[in-house]
Amino acid sequence: MSKRAKACDIPPKVRRVVHERDSGLSIISGRPGIPNAHYIPRSAGGLGIEQNIVTLTLEEHHDYDNGGKRKEYGEKIRAYLMSKYPGWDESKLIYRRYDYGI
Repeated sequence: MSKRAKACDIPPKVRRVVHERDSGLSIISGRPGIPNAHYIPRSAGGLGIEQNIVTLTLEEHHDYDNGGKRKEYGEKIRAYLMSKYPGWDESKLIYRRYDYGI
């Protein structure tokens, strides 16, 4: 597994923390869901960290990744994550091969 793939994968500990944070419910509909949706997608280098992961139903996750709900759900997810993490910074959610802390 490459360093990027590993950084973008969601470790079991992060899944547990997100499941607890979201009470096991989709942040969109309030229905039972799975904590495995990246706000910044893996394909764009989205890290598998709790500040980038939310709980969605399978259908919502599919619609967010592949359907016409990217903008609508993205705005809700962004607002939710900002409310949970003071100082939340979208730029820190992306894998950077050479991150020198600048």
